[in-house]
Amino acid sequence: MAPIIGITTNDRSELYFKLREEYVDAVRRAGGVPVLLPPGETRLAELLAGLHGLVFSGGVDIDPALYNGNGQHPTLSPFQPGRDSFELALVHHSMALNIPALYICRGAQLLNVALCGSLMEHLPDEVGSAVTHRLPPRNPTAHTVQVESESRLAEVLGQTEVTSASWHHQALKQVAPGLRVVALAPDGIIEAVEMPQHQCLLAVQWHPELTAATDPTQQRLFDWLVNSAQTYAAQRLTGSD
Repeated sequence: MAPIIGITTNDRSELYFKLREEYVDAVRRAGGVPVLLPPGETRLAELLAGLHGLVFSGGVDIDPALYNGNGQHPTLSPFQPGRDSFELALVHHSMALNIPALYICRGAQLLNVALCGSLMEHLPDEVGSAVTHRLPPRNPTAHTVQVESESRLAEVLGQTEVTSASWHHQALKQVAPGLRVVALAPDGIIEAVEMPQHQCLLAVQWHPELTAATDPTQQRLFDWLVNSAQTYAAQRLTGSD
């Protein structure tokens, strides 16, 4: 049976819950069956009972009130409180069940906030502009990322330097307890974390879905997720850990 992979979406806007198609395509290429998870669902036990893996997708900025941020910067996008609350709850419930998860961009930031970390609210104000992480006004760009050789991420990617599709103006600041930094941009910005206590969890600040169709290295993140979800599904079926 192909594993079912839930992918979070943006909150309701103009009658639509939105998600870029690249997430769906990358999961399907890996052999998973994607289903979209719009904000607002409160029956998380029932929801997660039907899933074998999760993608926490990119999107709008997290409300700075959730990490004691300032919240006044003019570049901040409109917040989506419903999405924030839904996904924060989803983080905790899915981690309690050890469901494999890939956290992407906003997703990586969300994981850090959920575990009591904080964020840089606007990178140029904190680290300058030696490395461009997002082109104006809000467009992706590319830069290299150095990955720690002795990390789960390096094992998954198969290399310790990758070219990433970067599309963010925020990043992890104070890293939450339990998370391990495993990748950095040339300016020192945190580009990935993992969690030793959760072997099937990876979080990357860049957008692997944007280039996964043509870059096998980025597609490996989705392949890893679906393979991990397949193992999880088999364990759940047999009742083993």
